[in-house]
Amino acid sequence: MSERGAAEGGLRERKKRATRAALAEAAIRLAAEHGVDKVTVEAISAAAGVSERTFFNYFDTRDDAFVVIDSEATDRVRTALLAAPTELSPLEALRDALAAELAGAEQDHELWGLHAGVLRSAPHLLVRSLGAHMADETALAEAVAARLGTPVAVPDGAGPPGEEERRAALELYPRLLAALAHTAVRVGVEHWCSRREGDSFAEVFQQVFTLLAAGLPAPTR
Repeated sequence: MSERGAAEGGLRERKKRATRAALAEAAIRLAAEHGVDKVTVEAISAAAGVSERTFFNYFDTRDDAFVVIDSEATDRVRTALLAAPTELSPLEALRDALAAELAGAEQDHELWGLHAGVLRSAPHLLVRSLGAHMADETALAEAVAARLGTPVAVPDGAGPPGEEERRAALELYPRLLAALAHTAVRVGVEHWCSRREGDSFAEVFQQVFTLLAAGLPAPTR
């Protein structure tokens, strides 16, 4: 691909990300102001300055706009994780990939607060959000497994003594790491939002992953 073609492709991707973000933000702000049940696709599209047809280019249903799970963001994290230097541990590689994706988090403080309130007010959206996060977590676990070269489980009895235990650990580790990383991001966001006068989000994020890397030692008084 030529440099011009690459630049145009990059611009298109940025525009797509911006449009999706604008639609999600419009949905959340309207729901926070009027209540979820009173928000329509037409209102969301109008607030974001696009057509209803454009809305459905990004979301299958109205409720999807409230979930704010960007599959393309997951793809970017997976790509960065798999491309990370081999000398980095899986935790370090995943930390760096997530940090890059969350680099602009400082400006999203208000929106995150509104989003949390919208989910609390609509249990069906909270359930939907949890389901989406679990799917996202599974995708990250698959990327961790690919980075580790984790083999597909072989039939029972196929392998030398101890192979079953090793295989179980290889299958468990990616899932556990992905779950811990997701939880670490959520806790970091919640901690930062409640203590805005303190460290930046980037600093809180690094603190959380430093604790994970150290094995969560008990804090000293």
